[in-house]
This record gives sequence, structure tokens and C-alpha cells, in this order.
Amino acid sequence: MHEESFKQIVETIRADMNQRSDARDLAITRSRELIRQCAECIRAIHRQEWGMADNKLGQIQTIATSLHSNLALYPDLYHAGYTQDALKELVEAYTTYAIIRNQPLPTPEDLNVPSATYLNGLAEAATELRRFILDIMRKEVQHSPEAERLLGWMDAIYDELVAVDFPDAITNGLRRQTDVVRGVLERTRGDLTNSLRQQQLQEALLRLEQRLHTPKESA
Repeated sequence: MHEESFKQIVETIRADMNQRSDARDLAITRSRELIRQCAECIRAIHRQEWGMADNKLGQIQTIATSLHSNLALYPDLYHAGYTQDALKELVEAYTTYAIIRNQPLPTPEDLNVPSATYLNGLAEAATELRRFILDIMRKEVQHSPEAERLLGWMDAIYDELVAVDFPDAITNGLRRQTDVVRGVLERTRGDLTNSLRQQQLQEALLRLEQRLHTPKESA
């Protein structure tokens, strides 16, 4: 029995597993930090604190670059749920920022994320637009073209997502996320429609009141 060579094999395996375990621990830490920074970025976007949002996007990119570098030798860990969930939040932050600021959308290649992760992040960005639209509706007296623009984006995102017809094993559960977008889109469209109708009714009542208080000309 070649006991020494056998021990060497086991030691090599143990060293590999130690390195893999260290990489996993670091990836989990980086993923949590990435999710936190993305949440803070989206909060800054909703508050229209653009300097803060820009700063957060820079930090997000730094963490994501470190995450990719850390997992370069471990594709199985890169494609693990906790890593892809964090990268999905990255996509959500970047695409929400681009849509709100009326800038071109970054591509999956720009963000260095897999296609399925990009689409799931884009779906979550669509749901974030509802919150922004509701904020506009609370602040604006008149029906807002900006709210209509954002609703148009929600509609466009849903139309594209619903046409991605692949198994969940390929899309990482995109079908369920698309159903969420549909529900949010329908509620938002209903809210905007009611807002427009209310404005039209108020304008009609104002015109009627003005006519009733306008003195009739004498014959």
C-alpha cells in the first residue's frame, strides 16, 4: 500500500477545501455588504439624493469587482444563490437609477452579470418604479407626464419579461418574478387612471362653477 502517496492526496484535497471554504465565507460577507449598499443606493434614488446615489454605485462596483475576483477559481460558488441574489440587487440599483434619471440601461455585459440574474434584477427595478410613481402622485397636483413615462417603462419591462419562455432552471425563477411585476403594473396603472379621472372631474367642476358664477349678459 502506498500510504504516503495516499496521505498526500488527502492533504491536497484538504488544502483545496480550506481554500474553497475561505472563498465561500468571503463571498457571503461580500454578498451581504453588496446587498446593503444596493439598498442604501435605492433609498438615495427615491430621495433624489443623486450625489449619495452616485457614491453608492461606486462602492457597489468595487464590492462586485472584489466578489468576482474572489470567486474566479470557483464557478460553483459564483453561481450559488447568495452570490446571484447579491448581483441581482446590483442590477436593480443600476437599472432603477438609469430609468429614473432617463439614461440608457446598462447591459448585462456592462454589469458583468449572467443573463438570468440581469432579468430578475430588472424585474425588481420595475416594482421599484411603482414607489417612485406613487411619490410623484402624492406631490403633484396635476397628472404627471413623468409618472406616465415611468409607467411606460414598467409596461415595456413586463412585455419583454413575459416573452422569456424558458424553464425556471435556466431563468432562476423569472416566471414568478414576472407575475409579481404584472400585479404591480396593473395596480399602478389603475392608480394613475383614477388620478387622471379625478383631475378631469375637478377641472369639469371648476368650469361648471365658473359658468354658474359668470353674470349673464342682459338682453
